[in-house]
Amino acid sequence: MRWRTNRRSSNVEDRRGMRTAGMRGLGGGDGGILRLLPVAIRFLGIKGTMIAVVAILAFGFFTGNLQQILGGGSFETTQQETPSKTVSQSAEEKELVEFVSVVLADTEETWHEIFQQSGNTYQEPRLVLYRGAVQSGCGFGSAQMGPFYCPADQKVYIDLGFYDDLAKRHNAPGDFAQAYVLAHEVGHHVQTLTGISQQVQKAKQGVNKTDANRLSVMQELQADCFAGVWAHHADKSRQLLEAGDIEEGLAAASAIGDDRLQKQAKGYVTPDSFTHGSSEQRVRWFKIGLKKGTFKGCDTFSVMN
Repeated sequence: MRWRTNRRSSNVEDRRGMRTAGMRGLGGGDGGILRLLPVAIRFLGIKGTMIAVVAILAFGFFTGNLQQILGGGSFETTQQETPSKTVSQSAEEKELVEFVSVVLADTEETWHEIFQQSGNTYQEPRLVLYRGAVQSGCGFGSAQMGPFYCPADQKVYIDLGFYDDLAKRHNAPGDFAQAYVLAHEVGHHVQTLTGISQQVQKAKQGVNKTDANRLSVMQELQADCFAGVWAHHADKSRQLLEAGDIEEGLAAASAIGDDRLQKQAKGYVTPDSFTHGSSEQRVRWFKIGLKKGTFKGCDTFSVMN
């Protein structure tokens, strides 16, 4: 990709120097530690149990969680992020930060233009870089989840280590493969701004798991199509793409299809459990977006019904 001289986005939030810690509440609405006393006595004895109870109650008093410990709350995980030292990064990671900032800026160009054509204003998302774990508006996130978009705070979250996994584990290397992943998550932001995500969530209520999964697949394939729309405009308007880039994007789309991931993990495939689409579907819808370059061309919901 021809990206080095292009504009960097101002919407990058670097949390790689933050430490995220989690703590699970000890209480519950069904008796808190009181319901655990018989088990504790059995294994710790009366004396050991009393020492443990005193310690837990003291902890609850000083942390403000006493009511939950005694049974007035519910089991709940909270996360807290604290500043750490200045980010230490390799030259390769530093360049990758520059790269994703350029890709994000280019998606902003594309979607501003498309929204303006329909008389609307595009609200730019923020990109959060983190390491290991992160607190988002949608709750706790981890690197194991891969890149994700949170509609509650309208931010895209990514641990840059995912790209190494994409290249080595999924055999999908290349800068355009990395750009496709980011453009896909921005596609989810577009779905939020246009009300599509909200409609999908509403439609999922009251339907069985198979039908809910099918709706998720439609939503994910549309985000793939939107990634293709971005690639179309990036190439046509700004000549960002080079020879071989499209092949890299198609390889990435194929590598993370539900069928391939299930086959790798379990040795067999269960289509009813798909939530993102098969490799063939993901490649096909990315190519549709790339060819048509329009929002309307990505109506996966009508085509797949």
